[in-house]
Amino acid sequence: MERVIFQDLGRISYKEAWDYQEKLLMQNVQVKSVAAAANRNKPGSDQTSGENETTLISASPTQHYFLLCEHPPVYTLGKSGHESNVLLTQEEMDKRGIAYYHTNRGGDITFHGPGQIVGYPILDLEKYYTDIGKYLRNLEELIIQVLDYYHIKGERSPGETGVWIEPFVKGKERKICAMGVRCSRWITMHGFALNVNTDLNYFNHIIPCGIADKQVTSIARELGYNPDIEEVKYQVKSCFEKVFDSSLISE
Repeated sequence: MERVIFQDLGRISYKEAWDYQEKLLMQNVQVKSVAAAANRNKPGSDQTSGENETTLISASPTQHYFLLCEHPPVYTLGKSGHESNVLLTQEEMDKRGIAYYHTNRGGDITFHGPGQIVGYPILDLEKYYTDIGKYLRNLEELIIQVLDYYHIKGERSPGETGVWIEPFVKGKERKICAMGVRCSRWITMHGFALNVNTDLNYFNHIIPCGIADKQVTSIARELGYNPDIEEVKYQVKSCFEKVFDSSLISE
């Protein structure tokens, strides 16, 4: 069972959280680089084979983190996204008090704001599995289990990363959790954005995730009332531990 440091960052600007993630990722990448260099310099080491290096890296003292936070209103565009999916000009966003960032995660345009739980796992996947597809499916499973606690049936939509409600019912498909990640030397960053009691009107000014003609929803909209966001965070933490077979250590 992996030990993961948990931090609730509260409400924090997108850029500040992004910079913090980059710092944690680079610390882990540096640890791996030092471990790999030490292995290569060991007398008698086989420099033509990556087996010893992989073994040493997987045992290296990298540190997992799981960050939860909320952001002030912000649109973020992934590295594969299209500007045409942003329906407001920069001037209009400024007037509405909405920040805007091009990011280095996967995916297209999405919104972050109050009432939304944003999760940023900084994990060394070499201590779990070296499979980005499996990692994304497990992030989805985490959210599906959280929704199940509220008797909401979350599902996957083929070819569309994230968690959906009624993805196979034409005209009723609605996304409740967007996802986009980055991975460097098997260290992850970015993650998921779960709409709890988010003001969904913000999504009217973008084509969410670049997917037209599909809706966005929230736990509050599905339930008909606003759930306690701290309770939802508790469920996120609990389901994270189960899905990733990890123990969260608060810091």
